[in-house]
Amino acid sequence: MSETISEELGFEAEVSRLLHMMVHSVYSEREIFLRELISNASDACDKRRYATLTDASLMAGDEQFGISITVDPDAKTLVISDNGIGMNRDDLKANLGTIAKSGTAGFMDQLTGDDKKDVQLIGQFGVGFYSTFMVADTVTVLTRKAGEDAGYLWASDGLGKYTITDTEKASVGTDITLHIKDDAAEYLEQHRLQTIINKYSDHIAVPIMLAIKGGDEEAADPKIINEGSAIWTRQKSEITEEQYTEFYRHVGHVFDEPSHTLHYRAEGMQEYTVLLFIPTSRPMDLFDPARKNRVKLYVKRVFISDDNADILPGWLRFMRGVVDSQDLPLNISREMLQNNPTLERMSKAITKKVVNELGKLATKQTETFETIWKEFGPVIKEGIYEDFERRDDLLKLARFKSTGTDGWTTLTDYVERMKDKQSSIYYVIGADENAAARSPQLEGFKSRGIEVLLLSDPVDEFWLQTVTDFEGKGFKSITRGASELADIADKEETSEPKERASEGAMTTLTTLMKEVLGEKVQDVRSSDRLTSTVACLVAADDAMDMHLERILKAHNQLDSVQAKVLEINPEHSLVRKLAEKASDSGAVDTLKDAVLLILDQARILEGETLEDPIAFSSRVTSVMEQGLS
Repeated sequence: MSETISEELGFEAEVSRLLHMMVHSVYSEREIFLRELISNASDACDKRRYATLTDASLMAGDEQFGISITVDPDAKTLVISDNGIGMNRDDLKANLGTIAKSGTAGFMDQLTGDDKKDVQLIGQFGVGFYSTFMVADTVTVLTRKAGEDAGYLWASDGLGKYTITDTEKASVGTDITLHIKDDAAEYLEQHRLQTIINKYSDHIAVPIMLAIKGGDEEAADPKIINEGSAIWTRQKSEITEEQYTEFYRHVGHVFDEPSHTLHYRAEGMQEYTVLLFIPTSRPMDLFDPARKNRVKLYVKRVFISDDNADILPGWLRFMRGVVDSQDLPLNISREMLQNNPTLERMSKAITKKVVNELGKLATKQTETFETIWKEFGPVIKEGIYEDFERRDDLLKLARFKSTGTDGWTTLTDYVERMKDKQSSIYYVIGADENAAARSPQLEGFKSRGIEVLLLSDPVDEFWLQTVTDFEGKGFKSITRGASELADIADKEETSEPKERASEGAMTTLTTLMKEVLGEKVQDVRSSDRLTSTVACLVAADDAMDMHLERILKAHNQLDSVQAKVLEINPEHSLVRKLAEKASDSGAVDTLKDAVLLILDQARILEGETLEDPIAFSSRVTSVMEQGLS
């Protein structure tokens, strides 16, 4: 007889912290633990059903799938059982000892240290299993994986450790036993459980049976208490908003509400059903480099995959829901899905439908659309860069912040507001909207009433490299190349016209500054894009935009950066004084520190790191001493 192996293991640090909150929780919506367990059981059944398509032996011993809930009030236990795929020792460690990678960072970043507040975050981050410890002081998981003979018993009291022990289990699947806390006795009552299941899990496509041990003989007989039909197969008129919301939470493993629901059936050359949701909040894996879709693919109601990149393009990865095809073969593998022409045609049609739906929202429900854009605009804009076929539609949908309006603006609206002589759509890119709005290069545009788009999403740099124009108007960065301001509009009149250094004096000063700065700059010139700032940096016409350069440099994708053009403001009092002294004998030595400080200041305004902070400090001290002498 083989020796029984029992391991005692510690939870991940994140899990231990989470469990502490669960054990000590007085969370007002503790009932969601049951929804999470039923949802997990349903997923396990889906996975086993899919696995049997290629290996029928994995279904041996079972005729159909089901979830059973058994309550023993005397023993104070609640057992949730399924005959799904099951788990082995490694699965238990990975699934019940670790928070899903997609949720860990986001969850931990948002913890406040206030247990009562923190525990309300649980459902947003894919940590639903651990919610069992809000109602149970001990949880055991007895499981056996399909295709394997060994069974395992996982057990924990939620206080930092868990054990996994070899054991026997007659059937494939998982039994989760909750030893209910005294203050959670309501979850041992038939009516309470039935209400929860009807509220959250009526849409689950496998039968859910409830049985109560002891007392009423009728209650002891297992009874199916959910409708058990796939919600997407029903008519829209038969489905309530509450049912849509609960299915969205089930399929997306989230706790928010959908901001929009798209449910339709395609017929004709291809037959398939689509039930998609746009979330209200950003999923935690939204910016995961893998860019995986989380839309579940079914074939004739049989689950096939939930991470297939071919159902929707990567720039729609925030969508949640299901697509159920009548045309794909049931025995299709994940490998066969790649480059499958049937799936490709479906994907194109569904993507077009989603874009059209977004267009309708933008026109008819502007507030809803702008809420969606605020959360998912940075991802949708990836489509402008990647999806040539839908680029024009996405450009019309896109919303931007700008200097011309307090709210969002479209490119169409921007073009309508352009000055008569203006031929380009101007933009500036910053780390965020506020940083972009503070760019010194904006000053001249504002003074002439010329609107500038304020861009701050990393993807903006990339789609702007591929899009040449919008309605014949090209895109132009205000931080690159020579300014066209004087040709477009005059400055708006002010009550006190500003003094300006003469053209000759500015020529002398810029020549001196080039001599002092040498290769540190590409050129020094007088600026008409500044009104109050002393100086700014701009990239040359044929150079890379400065913000993109910084992004690539930060990701080690650029070995060196090009020298910039330094523009100085001839209306600034400091520049006027320097221009007066630039022709003096020995001016290069006298003004050297001031010139270098102007360059350093311009670099700081662009968020750049100073080449020599010690020298910068010495120059500041020297100039301050001169000013005080």
